[in-house]
Amino acid sequence: MKRHDPTFSSQENSTDLKGFDDYQLTLGDLMRGERATLGKSLLDVQRELRIKASYISAIENCDPEAFDTPSFIAGYVKSYAKYLGMPPEEVFEKFCSESGFATKITLSSKSRGKKKNLTLHPQNASGIATLAAASTQFMPPKKSALDHFDTRAIGSTIVMIALISSISFGAWSIIKEVQRVQVSPAENTPIVLSDLDPIGGGIETKESRASYLFAENTTKENLDRLYRPQALEVPILVARDAPISSLDPSQIGNFKPALETLYINETAESDLGLAEILANSALNSVPKVVEDSPPRLALFAVRPAWVQVKAADGTTIYEQIMNPGEEFILPQTEVAPRLRAGMSGSLYFAVNGALYGPAGDGAKVVKQIPLSVDSLTQTYQLADIEIDPHLQKIVAEADISSFTISQVLTQTLD
Repeated sequence: MKRHDPTFSSQENSTDLKGFDDYQLTLGDLMRGERATLGKSLLDVQRELRIKASYISAIENCDPEAFDTPSFIAGYVKSYAKYLGMPPEEVFEKFCSESGFATKITLSSKSRGKKKNLTLHPQNASGIATLAAASTQFMPPKKSALDHFDTRAIGSTIVMIALISSISFGAWSIIKEVQRVQVSPAENTPIVLSDLDPIGGGIETKESRASYLFAENTTKENLDRLYRPQALEVPILVARDAPISSLDPSQIGNFKPALETLYINETAESDLGLAEILANSALNSVPKVVEDSPPRLALFAVRPAWVQVKAADGTTIYEQIMNPGEEFILPQTEVAPRLRAGMSGSLYFAVNGALYGPAGDGAKVVKQIPLSVDSLTQTYQLADIEIDPHLQKIVAEADISSFTISQVLTQTLD
């Protein structure tokens, strides 16, 4: 009889347990750990090193195929290792070993550390000079100062200068032609100017002086003959029959006084008739052909109140917020307009010098109030100035023409 073995099949093929340091630790794990220790993300590294985040991730994953230019891989890996505080050379060697990346020219640190003392022989000097010249053929050649000038630029500059000069000369010629003044000779040359001697004209001789004096005297005689009064053939004489002693100098001559005008208070018959007509009221009366004008109506506000006055056809005559002390005189129309107002307790009506109101109570809105004399006098009572002290103050201070404070006080006393 076979006994049962209590062990499991998995326990038969048991393997040794691995420790935390038995697993293979890659370069990417080390770099990610260092980056996590610094608390930096891929975007932070990209912002600080100016290396794309995709390249940083490729370095951590040891993926050289993610780089567009393989020649930059060494610089990126060493810069990132230096940023993390890791040795750049060792990190790059480990990156190459894990990713299989290899540069075309690899020099070991040992070979770079050794320096060889080379002795140049005269026969090899020419060959070395040739190699040195060949090594510099890829460098940009030296340029002279004339190489920076372009013939096309010089030509265009000359053309531009010539164009500007021609435009300036043309403008100057036009301005000069516009401002030119041409003096044309007169058809009739003055005789005096034509007889002047250009050389001897400034010299005064005795003959010219004598002729000038003779001409001047002749001119004066002609003027005297022109303006001299003609002599009378027979003189005008005033007869004096009385003796000289009888002459009164205060009555004749320059000392004679002026005559005083005497006004006689005489009334003509026509003036008497006109006075009688004016005194008679029956004759003086003018016939009445038109009716009397209706009484004057006005709106008066003691507090700010919105007022709208519309005519019978619906057109708006007046619509405004009346300020304290403001009045609006209604136009005289055949059909009475209608009133709509807010704050009716602050609105009064002036009817032919008398104050009626208010239009309502407090802040209520009144509508369709006919603004006629009969309707207002029958609907509202005379305003009592003693009930509303504010009304008395506004009436005393406001400059209004529809009524006066004396009329309001008179109607209050009545």
